[in-house]
Amino acid sequence: MKGHLNVTHDLSRRAFLETGTTLAATAALAGRAMAQPRVAIPPAPVAGAIATGIIGTGGRGTNDLHAVLEHGKVAAVCDVKADRMKAAAEAAARDTPAQLADWRRVIDRKDIEAVVIATPPHLHAEMAVAALQAGKHVYCEKPVAITPETVAQVVKAVKASGKVFVSGQQLRSYRRLGTAVGKIRGGAIGEVLMVKAQRHSESDLSHTGTSADWFFDVEKSGGYLIEMSVHNLDLCNWAIGATPLKAAGFGGILLYKDDPPGRSIMDGYTLSYDYPGNVKLYFTQMVFHPKGLPGGGQFVHVYGKKGACDLMGDTKVYPLEGEAAPAELVPKMDEAPNAHMLAFYECIRGKGANPADIGVGATGALTAIMGHMAITTGKVVEWKDIAGGL
Repeated sequence: MKGHLNVTHDLSRRAFLETGTTLAATAALAGRAMAQPRVAIPPAPVAGAIATGIIGTGGRGTNDLHAVLEHGKVAAVCDVKADRMKAAAEAAARDTPAQLADWRRVIDRKDIEAVVIATPPHLHAEMAVAALQAGKHVYCEKPVAITPETVAQVVKAVKASGKVFVSGQQLRSYRRLGTAVGKIRGGAIGEVLMVKAQRHSESDLSHTGTSADWFFDVEKSGGYLIEMSVHNLDLCNWAIGATPLKAAGFGGILLYKDDPPGRSIMDGYTLSYDYPGNVKLYFTQMVFHPKGLPGGGQFVHVYGKKGACDLMGDTKVYPLEGEAAPAELVPKMDEAPNAHMLAFYECIRGKGANPADIGVGATGALTAIMGHMAITTGKVVEWKDIAGGL
């Protein structure tokens, strides 16, 4: 990736893109697909609505489509599966979108200003680069790519385009979470020493569901770590305020061996990341945590010299010393549905800050990728070797 990505380990003063960004806030936890609450579709597109093409209309793409209906205009829907495309067109009937099976026809449309990419991950980079080169603004679902080389291609295209690029790291648009991260970074729990995080679920992704034809192929999805846990790992980076220096880990197909047949993604693993300042991250994921057994679900515990906070829980500070009760770090807040998509359109209009620019998207993806590489190679993987140096 040399020559493409110039990443400093201090995210508060990131300089690998000339386009500056403010780390906008978020405040709730990540679901598997980060589904947002749906709101009533306005009877007509918002004033000055930006014509948008939706590429990929599966589960994630359908959620994005509803967000576009709230804040923009659906000019075209695209999917290789005709039934999905038809359902998307019906959902967006208000805007009478074109139905296009070839994604290239979407970005060739002169009337389309922006595209939303919600396809299987191995297609993200190619589509994002082509759309940017065609002069489109891009909202690209996470991960932005699944290899260091394709991450670099997207970074280069964003820098050359001058267009808005928002990665689908929706946690960055939750106000409560962002406020909590800001307070942690401001010293609320003292100097950060360690983070312990996990993403445990009770079962594997459906073997017969609509994503089964690509998800279990690691060359298409990147597996649970890159396709899903990029949310969790990005949150850890955000809280620490840096990207990891190196990673080591162990994992494999522990339970679901050749299930479904041909499976190449892992179902369980443990990872250790080393950050600047000797900060440590320990992350685990598995998909066979029995229902009712304590210790399941997701959490991000941030430990500091004064105490600890669970960013994906009650966001209270639990003090290290004495018998003091946990103190509220951030009160509950009302979160605007589809705030991440709204931010995309506001950035296009020149308003507000980008909550998840290519810097956020690239570093989140690379953090997950280096973990995957550490497990599959059995070696310690260093950030400088996948991110092109500092």
